[in-house]
Amino acid sequence: MKSLELPNNRTAQAIQATKLCKVYPNGTQALKDVSLTINDNDFVVVIGLSGAGKSTMLRCLNRLIRPTSGQLSLFGEEITTVNGTKLKQVRRRVGMIFQQFNLVRRLTVLENVLVGRLRFNAGPINRGLSIFRIFPKHEREFAFECLKQVGIADLAYRRADALSGGQQQRVAIARSLAQEPEVFLADEPIASLDPRSSETVMQILSQIHEEKGIPVLVNLHHIDFAQRYGKRILGMSKGELIFDGTSRDLDTTTVSCIYGDKADEALEELSAA
Repeated sequence: MKSLELPNNRTAQAIQATKLCKVYPNGTQALKDVSLTINDNDFVVVIGLSGAGKSTMLRCLNRLIRPTSGQLSLFGEEITTVNGTKLKQVRRRVGMIFQQFNLVRRLTVLENVLVGRLRFNAGPINRGLSIFRIFPKHEREFAFECLKQVGIADLAYRRADALSGGQQQRVAIARSLAQEPEVFLADEPIASLDPRSSETVMQILSQIHEEKGIPVLVNLHHIDFAQRYGKRILGMSKGELIFDGTSRDLDTTTVSCIYGDKADEALEELSAA
């Protein structure tokens, strides 16, 4: 069985962003001089209102979108303006988990995970096999191992659209694991899930981080989950990074600054956490 372990030759700084700005064509300034460092041992949770810039920041960090200005590096490699083949390589190194799962609904769970292995089947013969949903035995074994990691190997031959939301998100995490990423980014991965499924997904991400040494950056609405799982918490408001600390530093004044006139609900979660 092929190991899931990652290379240990990475720098201590996984992601370095300096004065990132993003202005959309309609004039909306989504990011304003955002600077941060994500270290190799970080589990970071980003909190803030919808529209605060959280999703835009994540999409800049893995270059799904290009920042308007600023600098960005991945494990010491400049990636701010890369394109073409180099851009594809950057995206392959970063596992991205979305709120809406982004699975191919008509494929089985196993086939969806195998999609994450396509980077390792780049030759013309292997590409043809992949198109016809035929994968080598060692790739299928690897995909099963990823499903075991998230606790749903027994669902391998179910169609993705037959699963619950929580199960689909676990498939999405397994697919990212199959990609063998060097860093995980998750954009509101529990926003559409029930509390029990949300807990399971966060536990899986935490376990992956601890066991494989993969840095994780997660956008969340829920302060209680942020406090329980985040080794480090970032707060965003109106495109700016206004807080960077631990759960102990997240007091009522800070929450009010992050959430503004919608802070009451967040403060209730803070007091209950």
